[in-house]
Parts: sequence; C-alpha cells; structure tokens
Amino acid sequence: MAPRELVRPHLAAFRCRFLQMLQYRVAAYAGFLTQCWWGGIKVMILVAFYGSAAASAPLSLAQAITYTWLAQGLLALLPWLGDPEVAQAVRTGAVAYDRLRPVDAYALWFARSAGWIAARVLPRMALMAAFAGIALPLAGFGDWALQPPAGPAAGMGFIVSMLFALLLSTSLVMLLNIAAAAALNERGINALAGPVVVVFSGNLLPLALLPDAWQTVLLMQPLAGVMDIPARIYFGQLGGAEAVAGLGLQCLWIVLLVAAGHAAMSRTMRRLYVQGG
Repeated sequence: MAPRELVRPHLAAFRCRFLQMLQYRVAAYAGFLTQCWWGGIKVMILVAFYGSAAASAPLSLAQAITYTWLAQGLLALLPWLGDPEVAQAVRTGAVAYDRLRPVDAYALWFARSAGWIAARVLPRMALMAAFAGIALPLAGFGDWALQPPAGPAAGMGFIVSMLFALLLSTSLVMLLNIAAAAALNERGINALAGPVVVVFSGNLLPLALLPDAWQTVLLMQPLAGVMDIPARIYFGQLGGAEAVAGLGLQCLWIVLLVAAGHAAMSRTMRRLYVQGG
C-alpha cells in the first residue's frame, strides 16, 4: 500500500476531530478570559518580585512577562488530561471498535488526540496574542505586554518548536489514554497528572527561575519541551546551537514516548476487558 494511503485515515481522523472541536467557541472565549485574568495576576507578582530582589535573575522582567503570556496562551497544550473521547469509549465499551478497524489503534488515537489539542490551543493562542501583544500596548501597558520574537530566526524556531511541542504533548496524552484504558477510569490518573504537568512544564513558574541546581534536570525532562523550550527560543534565550539542541531534545522525547506508548498500548489491548454495552 502506498504511503499516502496509509496516512489518509489518520489525517482524516485529525481533521474531523479538529473541526469538531472548533465548534466549541464559547469554551474558547471562556478559557481565554480566565487565562487573561490569571496571566494578569502572574504578571503583577513578577513585577513586584523583580522590583524588590531580582537584579541577577536569569530572565529579564520583559522575558518573564513574555513567558507568562505564552504560558497562558498555550495552557490547553499541556498534557494534564487524557482525551475525553477515549475515556468515554473506555467507559462505554466502544473502545472495542477501535480494535476492529483496519488501522493501527495507537496511530488512530494519536491523530484524534492531536486534533483535539490543536483545536483547543490555536484559537486561545491567537486571542492571547491579540490581547497581550496588541491591546495591552495600545492601552498604555507596553511594559506588561507580550513582546515580539527576538528575531526572524527566533520566530521560525518557535514555530518549528511548537509543532514538536504538539507532537510531544500528544505522545504524553497518549500515555494518559493508555493508562485510562488499563484502569477503565481516567479520573485518578488525570488528578495525579495535573500538578506534575503544571509545575514541570513551566506553566506555574518559568523553569529558569527555579533553583540553579535543578536546571539541567528540568531542561532535560520531557515536559520542558511542551512549553519551556519553545518559550526560551521565542525570546532568544536559546539561540543558534542551543536552539537546535532544544529542538533535538524535543524530537528525542517524541520518539522515545511514542515507542513506549505503542508498546504499552499493545500490551494493554491484549489484556483489555470491555465494559458497558
């Protein structure tokens, strides 16, 4: 079978899920407003912190604020929840249908989850860029605004890094999906994943502001590739060879997590008990 024919069902699954999720505009607007509120609180805390005791901080105030707005815009990218469609299929027993389809079940779930994540991220990120990058400067809050990329190379690197971040996030969501299929319930798994993802992705606080002794480990772990590495490339802290190394680290984790997830899913599907009906 030609490669195009092999890819076609997965592209169709991605497109269908993407278009389906774009219909939920009210959820996107509500999420955007909530993220603006929390983003403003985080920015005020950073301004107070830098104004009192941050003369030698590893990030400038402008970089920390830009990091914060990027983190708020990319909140839906974080892999702190499994795909609710997969969770529902596990609860109802409809997951059995995926075992009968003439395509690889892991690749099919991966495509669906990627469409689910992308459709939630893109509208909110666009709204956040308009608010924090355009509206705030026009309102006289230029110092609290989202700054543009450090340069054309940084902008292109950020776009490439975001594509890798989507794949990396999806590979992590797939592990949550597989764990939900094995446990026949996703609630406990999602509850455990949330705090870990928020802290180690850099969403709660830029990873560069955490203790120096932790920096190597923090940058090497997979959650840094979901948000921290793209943000550092955006404002130029990772440039040149360091940016390439960051992109390479994202790719490495994607390959490792996809391989681990595929093996775990094969094992889970062999032992799966279908409930519902």
